[in-house]
Amino acid sequence: MEAALVERLGGTEGRRALELAAAQPDPSSPAAATTLRRSVDPALASAALQQETLRRRAVAKFGAGAATLLLTPDGLEQASRPEVADHRARRMAATGVGAVVDLGCGIGADALAFARAGLRVVAVERDPVTAAVARANLSGLAEVVEGPAEDVGSLLGPGVAAYCDPARRDARGRLWDVSQFSPGWDLVSSLLTRAEPAAVKLGPALPHSLLPDGVEAEWVTHRGDTVEVCLWSGPGADPGTRTATLLPGGERLRVPAGERSRRAPVGEIGAYLLEPAGSVVRAGGVAVLAEELGAHLVDPQIAYLSAPTAPASPFVDVFRVREVLPWKEKTVRAWLHQHGIGRLEIKKRGLDLDPAVLRRRLKPSGPEAVTLLLTRTPQGARAVLADRVTDPAGR
Repeated sequence: MEAALVERLGGTEGRRALELAAAQPDPSSPAAATTLRRSVDPALASAALQQETLRRRAVAKFGAGAATLLLTPDGLEQASRPEVADHRARRMAATGVGAVVDLGCGIGADALAFARAGLRVVAVERDPVTAAVARANLSGLAEVVEGPAEDVGSLLGPGVAAYCDPARRDARGRLWDVSQFSPGWDLVSSLLTRAEPAAVKLGPALPHSLLPDGVEAEWVTHRGDTVEVCLWSGPGADPGTRTATLLPGGERLRVPAGERSRRAPVGEIGAYLLEPAGSVVRAGGVAVLAEELGAHLVDPQIAYLSAPTAPASPFVDVFRVREVLPWKEKTVRAWLHQHGIGRLEIKKRGLDLDPAVLRRRLKPSGPEAVTLLLTRTPQGARAVLADRVTDPAGR
């Protein structure tokens, strides 16, 4: 799709094409294409149907708001979830700056959040088609500048914050080498040395060795999924601290630099098994959390905790232990059969196995449910059969 075609989608004819596409049962079908081509030219019909296909896929991320956006496949993949973008925008606005430059804005999801938070926004995008999409999504809310992020340093004046979500995909798929990101890593890391506030969004699996000195690294778990790490510098940041944030509730667990070497005690699996949120694990906060909860690790290298009582903490999923068995597939299969288990949730840490394959081999059948947690321990691999605790008042 060309930028000119994106612009046509924003006009009267394009809006009509999008309405027709939205009415199709299957926008990817030949029948849908035939229907639209009776009313609009083939290029516009194809573009509208592609947008409707993307919008339906985007509902999982944007909810009803997906119907108002123009999208690209890569832009949808990398766009921040709205509640995550709003959290970041509120935090940026709280620094006191009045404006932010979004370097590499993609389809404009984060720029929209910054605008909603009351900031003046300049959104920069080097790809012409994506820039046209962002311009449509940000109409009346932000200025969109088309060009490389490396060429717009003059926009970053006093009182202006910087935000960057570097592109981490190319035609072959996801990129894991930071030197291949766009904008490049040198520019990205230089933003974090400015005196003004800066935030850089990256994937949650970013190696700790790449964390620049003197920044705050905030890992975010959103509705159970650990979705990103955001590096913060300048006013509003807590240099050297690693933070785990839960959304939409906004709970935060801080791990100051001096706490990273802390080690939690190790003990047997007790009455409750606790699974920390992924953001807590990535932020190195398991030992800090264990002390807060009066819990201990079940293995020095495994992020499962155990406690005699169930804590009412948002940072852990809690499981009431029914049985602890040495991990043997035959033994666990027999236990499941004996207890009539047909609904089986499988979790594992420290063991090399595929839960989907294991489920087929265990052949659960019956009316009851259980969670199987497989973990390494100093005494060997263990199979923990447990019930997920969902009501804190009932713990």
